[in-house]
Amino acid sequence: GALRRLERVADSRERAAELFRWLLAPVPPAQFLERHWERAPLLVRRGAPGYYAGLFSTAELDAALRGGRVRFGTHLDVTSYAQGVRETHTPAGPALPAVAWDFYRNGCSLRLLCPQAFSPGVWHLLSILQEQFGSMAGANAYLTPPGAQGFAPHYDDIEAFVLQLEGKKRWRVYSPRSEAEKLPRFSSPNLTQAELGEPVLETVLEAGDLLYFPRGFIHQGDCLPDAHSLHITVSSYQRNSWGDFLEKLLPAALQMAMEEDVEYRKGLPMDYLRYMGVANLDALDARRTAFLEKVQSLIMKLMDYAPVDAAVDQRAKSFLHDCLPPVLTASEKAQSMYGFPARWEDGGPRNVDIRITRETQVRLLRHGVARLCNEEAGVILCYTTENSRVYHEEEPKFLEVDPEHTESIEFLLSSYPNYISVDTLPCETLEDKICLATLLFEKGILTTKKPLVQV
Repeated sequence: GALRRLERVADSRERAAELFRWLLAPVPPAQFLERHWERAPLLVRRGAPGYYAGLFSTAELDAALRGGRVRFGTHLDVTSYAQGVRETHTPAGPALPAVAWDFYRNGCSLRLLCPQAFSPGVWHLLSILQEQFGSMAGANAYLTPPGAQGFAPHYDDIEAFVLQLEGKKRWRVYSPRSEAEKLPRFSSPNLTQAELGEPVLETVLEAGDLLYFPRGFIHQGDCLPDAHSLHITVSSYQRNSWGDFLEKLLPAALQMAMEEDVEYRKGLPMDYLRYMGVANLDALDARRTAFLEKVQSLIMKLMDYAPVDAAVDQRAKSFLHDCLPPVLTASEKAQSMYGFPARWEDGGPRNVDIRITRETQVRLLRHGVARLCNEEAGVILCYTTENSRVYHEEEPKFLEVDPEHTESIEFLLSSYPNYISVDTLPCETLEDKICLATLLFEKGILTTKKPLVQV
């Protein structure tokens, strides 16, 4: 229901913000970001079993298994955790229903690694949330039989939103054990109960409830004897820290500095090995002080050469490759290439020609669907409309942009969510305007205010 209501919101940025509000409700997003985001767990009890109705279900998992496309290892894992031991039972090959359900009947947990590839609801949810986060939004679905636990205690490298869809599950969440484990860049190995201490939160999630915990918070969930559990964990912000950004920025800044500034190309002092290094940490030597001051000076000066915007664009390029393709509303489909009514009829193809004119009103499909990026060879337009619902199943999608078309594409990007007539594009000729609009329409990047062909 929430996703259907969002179809009436014209601006994809407002759509994403509204979905984020729904995800956290009744907690206001501003309060969540101030008190919980990257700081502390959040538990939302709703007493509304149908809150996530239509998003995903055990019946949908069963339908995916019977559809024949699910494969063990690639899409589905089989796990168990008992007496402090985590085991993986995942076989090879297709996940046949009889095999998967036999594992479940024998107390194993089933983890669907990419429910968005099989569930329109999960695909829709994530494709909107990724614009809110500005970072890839992923998901895993976990089905656990009564009285079982599928995973050992551990912490993850993502911000986790647990959506309890069916049944109930007991959760225990523990604070990071040290400063080094706060907001970690990588997930932990399996931990033992003796390594955990006391939980900061212990609760039983029921259908409709939400549990959020930041990366680095250790967690474990197990089913009570009287109910199974189906939940989805929505994740984001993997490798999306300041450190990850600087890891890309600083090498580029150093390369530019070495090319443009002779100070970075001057040789090290001939005798620096005599007073620098761990063996000389406690040495009182003026040469050592001068060396450290020189290093500090060069690092501070490095900011003058840091291509910050170019580094941001490179991260944006990676993000657009990570993104799910957008889920189109009925009107968006009718006004885009994906609803263009080309077909075979009466012995031949009909409605094949895309007739865009100077009067045609166009706009970007979504705010986050495309972005201009500078490359050494020139400007490219990265876009998401031809991405796969399976992570990186497709190569990155981009168009090489003629220099004379850059301004027109910038105009289209900045005009969203308003429609503009093709004639207003700042290309040199009308032919260029129509050709550019047609190309972007064919890639699904642009929609028209009215369907090009009335059916």
